[in-house]
Amino acid sequence: MLRRGDPDRFLAAMAAPVAARHVLFPIYAFNLEVARAPWVTQEPMIAEMRLQWWRDALGEIREGGLVRRHEVVTPLAHVLDGACAARLEALIEARRWDIYREPFADPAAFERYINDTSGSLLAVTALALGSADEGVLADAGYALGLANWLRAIPALEAAGRIPLVDGRPEALRALASGGLARLNRARRARHKVSRAARPALLPLWQAGPVLALAERAPNAVAEGALDIAPARSRLTLMLRASSGLW
Repeated sequence: MLRRGDPDRFLAAMAAPVAARHVLFPIYAFNLEVARAPWVTQEPMIAEMRLQWWRDALGEIREGGLVRRHEVVTPLAHVLDGACAARLEALIEARRWDIYREPFADPAAFERYINDTSGSLLAVTALALGSADEGVLADAGYALGLANWLRAIPALEAAGRIPLVDGRPEALRALASGGLARLNRARRARHKVSRAARPALLPLWQAGPVLALAERAPNAVAEGALDIAPARSRLTLMLRASSGLW
């Protein structure tokens, strides 16, 4: 499922230790299913019902009782505690934005979306693996989410969405610069993330180059030219995974 639908996180998970993969794959598969829910139908009500299904599944995991049998929910219940399940509900709520075509109300709403989607996912995967500083996870999650969002902008616009509050080059440059600053701050505090939790940070391997390119050449965002060359991307992931310096 991940190989087809989320190849970047699939590669990051495959670069992680085998024991960590048993945690990463169910959580990443949950994220993929929730992210796809608003896009598989043109009917907002059906999309809302799909998100509610996942919200109900998380509720079952949070309560610790009987959990529905499902190819993702069943393994997910084995790796999440109640607190992490509750935290992922913010991710589902944020994905409601994807159903409709209204723009973000303001920069704070955009940042909240990135924090509640990418930030929540990264924090839950890290804490499901081991201990980690919440501030480091918040900075890393925002940087990763912003990088992925900037890469997705041409597709979002083609689908009729308005992905940015301000799409001018100078605004994009400032946005990317802010993401880089948070990424660098997170990396300066790597010691606050336990060895066990580090595999959750491996998806960051492309974030730095993507944000740096967007800062340097903001027109590349609209052109869909932020992807890193595959050979360089794979080598960077290998180096990050072997060194532990996400």
